[in-house]
Amino acid sequence: MKPPAEVDVLIIGAGPAGLAAATELAGHWNVLVVDREGAPGGIPRHCGHYPFGMREFHRLMRGSDYAKALAERAEAAGAQLALNVNVIALHSGPSVTVTADGGVSTITARRVLLATGVRESSRAQRLIGGTKPGGILSTGALQGLVYLEGGRPFHHPIILGTELVSFSAIMTCAHAGIHPVAMIEPNMAPTARWPVPLYPRLKGIPLHLSTRLLAIEGRDRVEGVVIEGPAGKQHVETDGVIISGGFRPEATLLANGPVARDPASGGPIIDAMGRCSDPKYYAAGNMLRPVETAGWCWAEGQAVARAIFADLKGNAPAQHPPQRQPVTLSGDELSWVVPQFLSGDRALDHLQLRVNQPVKGRLSMRVNGREVVSRRIRSRPERRILLPMPSQDGAVTIALEQ
Repeated sequence: MKPPAEVDVLIIGAGPAGLAAATELAGHWNVLVVDREGAPGGIPRHCGHYPFGMREFHRLMRGSDYAKALAERAEAAGAQLALNVNVIALHSGPSVTVTADGGVSTITARRVLLATGVRESSRAQRLIGGTKPGGILSTGALQGLVYLEGGRPFHHPIILGTELVSFSAIMTCAHAGIHPVAMIEPNMAPTARWPVPLYPRLKGIPLHLSTRLLAIEGRDRVEGVVIEGPAGKQHVETDGVIISGGFRPEATLLANGPVARDPASGGPIIDAMGRCSDPKYYAAGNMLRPVETAGWCWAEGQAVARAIFADLKGNAPAQHPPQRQPVTLSGDELSWVVPQFLSGDRALDHLQLRVNQPVKGRLSMRVNGREVVSRRIRSRPERRILLPMPSQDGAVTIALEQ
């Protein structure tokens, strides 16, 4: 099927953020959602476990049921979903080049929302040595094989990482009758909040902290790994490796296009309305940062959709936005902030930031040199830190003093 050539709003990505935005806008505008996958729902559709849906549907749901419900709600609102459509380039206008069963074509829109989500870092990106046998999977690939295809790719894998998604991998393994032999984490403490790290112990899986995965061994299939931790180097027999987390925004589309990328977050630069550097492009969801929950992305998709609605109604200065004021981070421990600029109205309620190492200290925010927020924090990487959105425009500086 060839997608339409012109729409009011084009949404790239049929995950929670994109589907929430489509539901919000479809009753008022001609909305098209495109996704390169053959089914809508994003990452949650691979998850056959709880908990999803409390914020959106006020009940606990499995990820696959949640994804299906989001898609059904968007279509019921009047949004058109075009699947197996791969966007290969963004252009000013805005317009995009896509490939589908009907070949290469161009879609022109009045506004475009980027909601392409995140992906897990690969073995190569983590510089893990050794051979290249079969049986090395990301959590997303594992979930697809188990929940969508009914497969069991290995019996006794090792899990690298302790983010929330790493514990989701344990749930997926349990569903398929897979028994991990160990879980390893390079840092001194688990990334996910307590009591989540108790879960592997309850499942009888040893958790090794301050431990690196040095090499993977095996010819056709994984046969073992070499790890290094407090006890030195060790060889562990295993038939698989689950490389979990290490999320990166799926932002390859930003290369050579009209939308500027933030080297700190890895996603597009936006203002508090969700507008990108080209104000006819917007962005929401996990494309903005690595990584947030499905419910957070859904709410963010809704908020940015309301900004797009105001824009198309002529109630927002999209064609000529006011002067953008930067949000600057002071302190090597602060990794990134979203949004990166303020300009005029606010669709987003908070500034969100993360740290790159465990920290304890005073976090402050100044607007035009005047301190408006100050509080003590204690946080680890991957934990959400929120500051209230400043009510007035001006140059914002966020500083951490340890």
